[in-house]
Amino acid sequence: MLRTYLYIPEHLREKINHTARNQKKSKAEILREAIKKGLEKMEEQNASGAEALLEIAEMAKKLKVKGPKDASLNHDYYLWGLPKKKS
Repeated sequence: MLRTYLYIPEHLREKINHTARNQKKSKAEILREAIKKGLEKMEEQNASGAEALLEIAEMAKKLKVKGPKDASLNHDYYLWGLPKKKS
């Protein structure tokens, strides 16, 4: 295992100590579990965003929605109103 040092606010230290006592586990084990679960949750959220975009694309195909042919080049123009780029 890799040893690392981490600065945390006092209120988190208190929560870690409290959780470790309640679960009768070491603080290191509590932190490893919390980091693992937190990272899994973050990965899940990133995947769900990509899945939502794919679902929107599928709906657009089914409904035969047509968009601008230069959308990949000029997405800033269509989203934010910036000047169009020349192809």
